[in-house]
Amino acid sequence: MPRLCKPAVSVPEYVITMEETLDFAERVHGGKPQLPLALRLIRNTGVQKRHIVQPIEKTLRHPGLEERNRIYEVESKKRCPEVIEQALGNADVTAREIDAIIYVSCTGFLMPSLTAWLINHMGLRYDTRQIPIAQLGCAAGGAAVNRAHDFCLAHPGSNVLIVSCELCSLCYQPDDDGIGSLLSDGLFGDAVAAAVVRGNGNGGVGIDLERNASYLIPNTEDWISYAVRDTGFHFQLDRRVPGTMEPLAPVLREFAKDHSWDAGKLDFYIVHAGGPRILDDLAKFLDVDRQVFRHSWATLTEYGNIASAVVFDAARRLFEEDNLLPDATGLIAGFGPGITAEMALGRWGVDALGDLETLA
Repeated sequence: MPRLCKPAVSVPEYVITMEETLDFAERVHGGKPQLPLALRLIRNTGVQKRHIVQPIEKTLRHPGLEERNRIYEVESKKRCPEVIEQALGNADVTAREIDAIIYVSCTGFLMPSLTAWLINHMGLRYDTRQIPIAQLGCAAGGAAVNRAHDFCLAHPGSNVLIVSCELCSLCYQPDDDGIGSLLSDGLFGDAVAAAVVRGNGNGGVGIDLERNASYLIPNTEDWISYAVRDTGFHFQLDRRVPGTMEPLAPVLREFAKDHSWDAGKLDFYIVHAGGPRILDDLAKFLDVDRQVFRHSWATLTEYGNIASAVVFDAARRLFEEDNLLPDATGLIAGFGPGITAEMALGRWGVDALGDLETLA
């Protein structure tokens, strides 16, 4: 059975705190009538700090789309290899044993995809399948896990490397002062994550993937979107987005029910931390304690919304907590533009007697 192994996650060295975010927002957007509401919404996110790839002074300037995309290329090539090496080590596989690489990012554009560069520079085989995903936003982390699962089922024994590179700070638009844009300026952070899905299981402990599904909320494709302009990607967020868990919770319940599981009685949850209301509402509509999303809350507090990398950081925290028994049941869910939900169900897998003794 395909197994999601422990992810590796890295955040950049530059840090911006909540206090600094509020100060910069007042300085850059001072006098705008919507600023007081935006500041209140930013405070309510619960984000204490975020990590960004450039000092804040450079981030606040806009050198143009060409220069920003150049920075994206430089930074992604600088930061991805180390995280990938860690993920390969976590899965106890080598680069030569990878059969497909899924690269997800919505914050920069490269053609060919970074997958080609990684194959050439990290010792992957030249027949490695390339699966770049660029337009699913925050849902892409869940989608990557699901497509890796699908690939391993279609090609038994294969290993799939997933890489998420989200440099959200490179999408900052200083001239945008709508509520959605201002909120995103205080919510999103930068991160790189990687994980391996092993087609034959094994590899110590991990999440054995059993079932996956996707769901699109009808007629919501303009609720989360990019306006692509001369200055790059302009994030657009509809005020109805925070309420999307009400229609999605029944979908998650039915998804689990089809697998003879109860979505409100699982042992672990790895959920995209889009914002505090998303997590609070999901707890309410699934009738679970908000503490079950503690790993997502921790990611949101310490890193902000790191887009497709959230599910991998939440999963990393789950692995490091290390208190699950074999066959514990769980849910992975990512939400993003569409409005799209990518969902997976899996069990905590432990291979050898030595691993069981470690957990005892």
